[in-house]
Amino acid sequence: MTVRPLPLPDPGTPPLTSASSFLAWQARRQWGVLSVAVTLGIITFLAQAVMPYALGHALDEGLEQGLGRELVKWAGFMLAAGTVQVVASAFGHRYDVENWLRAAFSVSQLVGNKVSRSGDAVTETIPTGEVVATVASDSGRIGEFFFNSARFIGSLVAYIAVAILMLVTSLKLGIIVAIGLPVVAAILGLLVKPLQARQSAQREASGRLTTLGADTVSGLRILRGIGGEAVFTNRYRAQSQRVRAAAVRVATTQSYLDALQVLLPGLFVALVLWIAAQQAITGEITPGQLVTFYGYAAFLSWPLQNLTQTLQITTRAVVSSRKIIKVLEVVPAAGHEPGTAPAPQPGAVLRDETTGVTLAPGRIVALVSERPDDSANVATRMGRFNDDAEAATPVHLGGTALREIDKAVLRERIVVAEATSHLFSGVLRDELDVRDRATDDEIYAALVVSDAQDVLDSTPDGLAGELPEKGRSLSGGQRQRVALARALLTEAEYLILVEPTSAVDAHTEARIAERLVAARAGRSTLIVTASPLVLDHVDEVIVLRDDEVIARATHRELLAGVGEAHDHYRSVVGRSLAEEPAHSGATTPDTDESSQEVTR
Repeated sequence: MTVRPLPLPDPGTPPLTSASSFLAWQARRQWGVLSVAVTLGIITFLAQAVMPYALGHALDEGLEQGLGRELVKWAGFMLAAGTVQVVASAFGHRYDVENWLRAAFSVSQLVGNKVSRSGDAVTETIPTGEVVATVASDSGRIGEFFFNSARFIGSLVAYIAVAILMLVTSLKLGIIVAIGLPVVAAILGLLVKPLQARQSAQREASGRLTTLGADTVSGLRILRGIGGEAVFTNRYRAQSQRVRAAAVRVATTQSYLDALQVLLPGLFVALVLWIAAQQAITGEITPGQLVTFYGYAAFLSWPLQNLTQTLQITTRAVVSSRKIIKVLEVVPAAGHEPGTAPAPQPGAVLRDETTGVTLAPGRIVALVSERPDDSANVATRMGRFNDDAEAATPVHLGGTALREIDKAVLRERIVVAEATSHLFSGVLRDELDVRDRATDDEIYAALVVSDAQDVLDSTPDGLAGELPEKGRSLSGGQRQRVALARALLTEAEYLILVEPTSAVDAHTEARIAERLVAARAGRSTLIVTASPLVLDHVDEVIVLRDDEVIARATHRELLAGVGEAHDHYRSVVGRSLAEEPAHSGATTPDTDESSQEVTR
C-alpha cells in the first residue's frame, strides 16, 4: 500500500453549512481509500456471516451420512471463508487506519491554514483553547468516524444478508431477527441524544479549561512577578472541577449505554435460542439449523454492537464538526476579499497615507516616535494585517492600495517582524528558513548579521537541533536575534523591523546595527526604533509626532539641527540614552525575565 505524503498539497474548501455536509465533503475527498476500506469491510463481515450457515449444513450432513464427501465439502467451504475473512480483515484494518489519518490530518491542516491566514480575527471570535481543541481532539474524532465507516457498512450488509437467510430457513425466526435487532438498536439510540448534549457541554468546558491553561502558562513569568499565581491557580482549579463534573455526567450516560449494549443483545440471543430449540424438538428445523440460528443470533450481536458504537462515534463526530466549522467560518482579518489590482512593479514606493511615512526603493530608513505605539501602528499598517481596522488609514504601494493587491503577493514582498518574537517548536533550520529556500551558508550569514551564532552553540546538533515550544531553551535576547535572522532570510523586497534590538545589550546592538545596514544595502528597509546606535547607521531618520512626519534627515543632522522638530528628536533620543543601562542588561543570562516583563 502506497504511503501518501502529508500535509496535502491542497486541503480543499469544505462546505460550512452543516456538520453532515462537512463530513460528506471529507468522504468525497478520500473516496478512493474509503471505497477500498468499505469493500474489504463488507467482505470481512460476509465471510463471517456464512460461517454459521456452513456449520449447520456440515452438522446435518455429518449426522445423516457420517464422514463423507459432503461433510468435507462444507468443512472446506468454512476453511475458505475463514481464510478470506483473515486476509480481508488484515488489509482492511490498514485502510481503516489510513482513512483515520487522512481525515484527521486533513482537518488539522484546514484549521492550521485558517488560523495562519486569519490573523487576530480568530482569537477575537474563538478562545485559544477552542482552537487548540479542534486540532488536539476534534480532528481525531473526525478520523475515528471514517475509521469506523467500513465496520458500520459491513455490519449493515451482513445484517441484511443474515436476515434474508433466516427468513428463507424459518419465517418465524427470520421475522424475530429482522424486527428484533432494529428494536434493540432503537432502544439504545434513545440514549444517544442526551449523550450528545452532555458531550457538547463537556467539550465546551474542556475548551475553556485549555484556554485558561494556555493563558496562564504564557503569562507565568508575569504572574510570578506580581504575585498573581494563586488567583489563576484557583480559577484553573474551579474550571477543572467543572470539566470533571461534565465528564462524570458523560460517563454516567455512557455506562448505561455500554451496559445495555451487552444486556439487550444477550436477552435477544437467549430468546432466539429458546424458540429455535422448541422448533428443533418439534422437528420444524433440523439440529444443524438450530446451530445455524444460534450462530446467527450470536453473530448479529457483533454488528449490533458496531451499529451502536457508530451512533456514539457519529455523535462525537457531529459535535466536533460543528466546532471545526466554527473555526473555519472565521473571516480573516486581511484578504477575505480577493485583490483585483495588479501588483506594482519592483521598486515601487510604499507609503502610509495617514502619516506620510514613505519607504523608497533601496533606502534603509528608521522611524522614531515619542510614543512607540504610533510608530508600531505605522509598521503594522504597512504589513496589512487588518483590512477593516486599516480602512480609514490606507497604505499604498506604487499608488495602489494594499487591500486591492492579492495578499499572497504582498506577503512575499512585504515582511513585518514585530517586537515580540514568536518561535515554534521544531528544527532550528526550519525555524529560520521559513520559505524553505536558503542554503546553509545563507543561514549562517543571517545568524552572523543578527549576532546569533551563540544560539548554534546552545542548541544541540546546531541547525539540525530541536527547539522546544516558544524557544524556551533560549534567553529573551537569543529569541529576538533568531527572529531577526529569520526575517532577514525571507529576502523581502520591503523589510519592516519593529524594535529588532530592544532585548540586547549596547555592544551587541552596535554590531547588529552595522551588519544589518550592510546586509540590507540597496533594499528597502524600515526600522522602528529610538536607539541611537541603530539610528546612526541608517540612510534616513523619519521623526513622527501625533501621526505626522515633522522631520526627515540623518541622525547626526537631526542632532545638530535647530528648531522645534530637532529639539523634539533630541528629547526622544536622549530619553532612549537615559534608559540605556536598563536596556543593556536585558539579555544577561542570569536576568529574571519576569521582572523585565513587569517593568515593560
